[in-house]
Amino acid sequence: MKSICGLVVLFFVMLPHAAAYDPLDPTGNITIKWDVVSWTADGYVASVTMSNFQMYRSIVSPGWTLGWQWAKKEVIWSMVGAQTTEQGDCSKFKGNVPHCCLRKPVVVDLLPGVPYNQQFSNCCKAGVVSAWGQDPSSSVSAFQVSVGVAGTSNKTVKLPMNFTLLGPGLGYTCGPAKVVPSTVYLTADYRRKTQALMTWNVTCTYSQFLAAKNPKCCVSFSSFYNQTITPCPKCACGCQNKNNCVVSDSKQAHKKGINTPRKDNAPLLQCTHHMCPIRVHWHVKLNYKDYWRVKIAVTNFNYRMNYTQWTLVAQHPNLNAVTQVFSFDYKPLVPYEAINDTGMFYGMKFYNDLLMEAGPQGNVQSEVLLRKNKDTFTFRHGWAFPRKVYFNGDECLLPPPDAYPFLPNSAKVNSITISTMVVSALLFLFIIS
Repeated sequence: MKSICGLVVLFFVMLPHAAAYDPLDPTGNITIKWDVVSWTADGYVASVTMSNFQMYRSIVSPGWTLGWQWAKKEVIWSMVGAQTTEQGDCSKFKGNVPHCCLRKPVVVDLLPGVPYNQQFSNCCKAGVVSAWGQDPSSSVSAFQVSVGVAGTSNKTVKLPMNFTLLGPGLGYTCGPAKVVPSTVYLTADYRRKTQALMTWNVTCTYSQFLAAKNPKCCVSFSSFYNQTITPCPKCACGCQNKNNCVVSDSKQAHKKGINTPRKDNAPLLQCTHHMCPIRVHWHVKLNYKDYWRVKIAVTNFNYRMNYTQWTLVAQHPNLNAVTQVFSFDYKPLVPYEAINDTGMFYGMKFYNDLLMEAGPQGNVQSEVLLRKNKDTFTFRHGWAFPRKVYFNGDECLLPPPDAYPFLPNSAKVNSITISTMVVSALLFLFIIS
C-alpha cells in the first residue's frame, strides 16, 4: 500500500512537467533573460529580452503579458519599450515618482509608432512574437527597466520571483529565475567584447492542458476515391458556446461591430456542429504514377479573431518527400534526426500570412505535391491522412479512425471483371466453333 501511495504521489509531482512536454518540439520554450547593464544609486538598470525558441507556437495579438513578484520592496523608476498596466500606490515618494510601485507588476509591450525616445531594440510590436521556426528575426521582444530600492551589487541583488506569462492566454508555466554566466556583447566594429554585470534567466514552457480544457481546432477529411466527407467530430471543441453562436447567413453575421474583439478575448463563433474556432480540412485530391496531391484548407469560424503569422503543423510519414507546396511556405521539422515525418506550413508574407475572421475571407488554402515511396505508399486504412495536426501550436482533434474515407474494395471489382472477360472469351470461342 505504501508503494502504491508513493507511486501516486510521484505521478502527481511529475504531471505538471510532463504536461508541458511537446513531442514535436521537445526543446521549445520561451526564455526571458535579464541583463544588468549598470548599477544606480539605489538599484540597477536591466535589459530584459524575451526569446521565443518554440518552432511553431507564436504569440499572437493582443500579445504577451509578463508578471513577477519582487523579492523585497523594489520599485520601477522607469521603463523603455514597455509599460506596466498599473502604477500602484507611490504616495510615499516625494519629488520623483516611480513608474510602478506594485509588489507584483504586470508588464505589456508598447504599440507600434510610439515616440522614438520610448523605443528599445526589438520592442513596440504590441506583444506579437513570431515562432522561431517561422521567422527567427521576429521571435524576440525586449525592453529596458530601471529598478530602485534594490541591491546595488551582484551580492545584494535579490532575483524577482513567481514569474507569469500570458501569451496571450493561459498555458505557460515559468520556472524560477536562475543566475547564469553574464551575456557577452560585441561592439559595432566587432573588435571589442563587453559583458553584462549580472545575468539571470527564466524559462517558460507551454501546456495545452493548462491553456484550455477543450481543443481549439478540429480536422475533417475527404478524398477523390470516396464521396464521403468525414466531418469534424460533434462538439469537438466543446459546445459551451452553442447558445451564443451566430448563424452564417443571418442578419447578426453582418451586424456592425461584430468583428470587434473583447478585452477578455471571448470568441464569437459561427454556428457549426463542431463549435471550433478553426477547422483544418485535408483532401486527398489526385493520384499520379509517382506522385500524389493533397489540398489543405484552414477556415476561421471566430468573428472576433484574425490570426497573424499563423502556423499549421502536420505529421505524416510521406512528408519526408514533399516535392512542392503551392500557396504556403513550408519547413520540415526534424525534432529527432532519424525521423522526418513532420512539417510546418505557414502563410507567405504579405499574401496569406493573415487568416481573416469568420466570413467570406476567413480561409486560406494550398496544395501539396508529394513523391511516392513505393515501399510504403497506399491509400488503404487511412494511410493518406495525417497522424497529428496542430494549428498555432495547439493540437487539433481528428475524427475517429473508423470514420476515415475508406478505399473501395477494388479487388472484388477486378475479380468480377476478370471472370466476366473469361466467360465472354469462352462464349466467343464456342460460337466460332
